[in-house]
Amino acid sequence: MQIGIDLGGTKIAGIVLNDGQVLVRERIETPRGSAQQILQAIHALILTLEAAVDDSCTVGICGPGSLNRQGFIRNSNTTELNGIALQSELEKLSGREIRFSNDANCFALAEAVCGAGREFNTVFGAILGTGCGGGLIIDKKIIAGLNGIGGEWGHNPLAWMKQQELQEQRVCFCGQLHCNETYISGSGLSYSYALQSGKRLSAKEVLTLSEQGDTTAMSCVDAYLDQLARALSAIINVFDPECIVLGGGLSQVSRIYQEVPEIWGKYIFSESVATRLLPPHGGDSAGALGAAWLWHE
Repeated sequence: MQIGIDLGGTKIAGIVLNDGQVLVRERIETPRGSAQQILQAIHALILTLEAAVDDSCTVGICGPGSLNRQGFIRNSNTTELNGIALQSELEKLSGREIRFSNDANCFALAEAVCGAGREFNTVFGAILGTGCGGGLIIDKKIIAGLNGIGGEWGHNPLAWMKQQELQEQRVCFCGQLHCNETYISGSGLSYSYALQSGKRLSAKEVLTLSEQGDTTAMSCVDAYLDQLARALSAIINVFDPECIVLGGGLSQVSRIYQEVPEIWGKYIFSESVATRLLPPHGGDSAGALGAAWLWHE
């Protein structure tokens, strides 16, 4: 049996997986303040999950950020963890081997193994939430890369930028200008609306206004679809996957799946594009499922 744990900024979700079936689910709040508190909470959750099935299990964990080549967490929005050797510290605490990968990688792995991408050999998983993450999967295996940053498309610049976009000078938290994340994440759509209207609304509120016929919101959403098409086109031009599976809150926008493939053809270096753009199947459990599957890779 495999334990999969999804470490988020507000919650830590855990499952026990046996022969592809989820036997147990548990969820706790993520303690904030110190890395040690988070480590202790994860360790306690592992023990709770094992007690529920009365057996020892392998443990896989996914979370924000990634491990550098020395084994330390970097680029995590759970900032207490940056600079912490999360995997090795948890192994010391629990006395067992633990596997760790980025949450976007585990989302992509879950969708490739048992979700929307299960029929394909090459899958790109793209998370469109507060931020923007991604994972590359070939033959049901994560391609993390030599530097551990495989799939980090959120921090590449938006492709084929237009004059108005260049003038906006969007600064990303990573310190660069015009990252994909500053446009095609939920916070990016919210910012686009604020620039045009002077009002800061959530991405969900902007989408609702667009459906109600608000002209400013409609303009922002139309621009968003083109920006997303450009960002995904860059992935197709490099990786050329059989399918792209979207996750995060914006993956629920049905227009994306019809309109983005109609747009991206003019940006892709091919006379035809067979890549499928698909909604996710894993729901809230995708990260934990992918973490459990780290032991199957």
